[in-house]
Amino acid sequence: MITAGDLWTVSYTVAGTAAAAAIAGTAVLRLLAARSVATSLTVVAAVTVAATLAGVVVISMEMFISRKDLAVVLTVVAIAGIAGFAVALLLGRRVSAASRLLLGAVQQVGQGGGYRPPAATLPAELAGLSAGLQTAHGLLASARDRERALELSRRELVAWVSHDLRTPLAGLRAMAEALEDGVVNDWPTVSRYHAQIRAEADRLALMIDDLFELSRIHAGALRLSRQVVGLGDLISDALTSAEPLARAKSVRLRGSAVPGLPVWVDTAEVGRALLNLVVNAIRYTPADGTVDVLADMEAGMAAVRVSDSCGGIPAEHLPRVFDVGFRGKTARTPVTGEGAGLGLSIARGIIEAHQGQVAVRNAGGGCEFVVRLPLASGAATPPTGRLEVVARAAPAPAAGARQR
Repeated sequence: MITAGDLWTVSYTVAGTAAAAAIAGTAVLRLLAARSVATSLTVVAAVTVAATLAGVVVISMEMFISRKDLAVVLTVVAIAGIAGFAVALLLGRRVSAASRLLLGAVQQVGQGGGYRPPAATLPAELAGLSAGLQTAHGLLASARDRERALELSRRELVAWVSHDLRTPLAGLRAMAEALEDGVVNDWPTVSRYHAQIRAEADRLALMIDDLFELSRIHAGALRLSRQVVGLGDLISDALTSAEPLARAKSVRLRGSAVPGLPVWVDTAEVGRALLNLVVNAIRYTPADGTVDVLADMEAGMAAVRVSDSCGGIPAEHLPRVFDVGFRGKTARTPVTGEGAGLGLSIARGIIEAHQGQVAVRNAGGGCEFVVRLPLASGAATPPTGRLEVVARAAPAPAAGARQR
């Protein structure tokens, strides 16, 4: 019968031999840290078998086990050790093969191809790593596509702006030289030249202001001073500023909003975005046409719809309407009073900075731009009915006019 003393002897003896084997195995693993996983698994199996054999031998000497019994025990342990070695080697080879497959998939990315996960079944850890690599590659690919699009947009912007800047500068130089040389000396012409110089200077200032605003948006440096304001008030201000241009073009300008649509926005920036959309609609609407600005609540968000009578945009141009410098025409000669074609790009940047969305579609006999903005926190469901929004005054034409 095994006594408590025998159990204690077995316990500290086996513990001592196991600790010695573990220390030796740890040292070997550190020396072989740069080797394959298969090697490490083989070392682990060897440590297990060595600790078991050492414990059996020591116990047999302490407890005077017969040689016959010792031989049986050692045979059993040896067979179990061989099985353990075999399993460790097979597992190590499987992990090594899976690692090589994963490495090959990663190298394909480095050679210009996209990341494709190995078709073979991977261990859970490597499968998780492969999924993470696939996600990371998708994000990098998207970022690379965005970078290419921005670079293309930047090049187009430089081409458009360089042309649009040269045109007014050439006119300014010609008029200044005519005045300086006395070629023009009659007062009506001189007065007209002065007015034209002022108009061209204002246009250059507008383009520079647009470029500065767009650079802040692209750099993520747009600072917003938010406050709660009624969306109807923002629409009313935009209509007020755009009303002189609509009157000059004989375009009817109408607006209405559901009352009680508070939004938490930077009033100056969002007002600029709405003005850009309204002025853009007016510029492309023929005389006697109508521009409607309607505000409502849709899917828990405030929505503003700016509809014009421009005749629509070709379907292939719709995805590019908000691109920098895009005007939907091949001629780059600017219309008098237009900017550099940055208005819609600025509007999109401002709306997206407020966690909103802006989109465009063809509707009826023209285009419909839709702006969606989050409602102010705690905003109640607006009452039914509509509130007609009209221009509050008729100030000088807005300097913030934008166009596509």
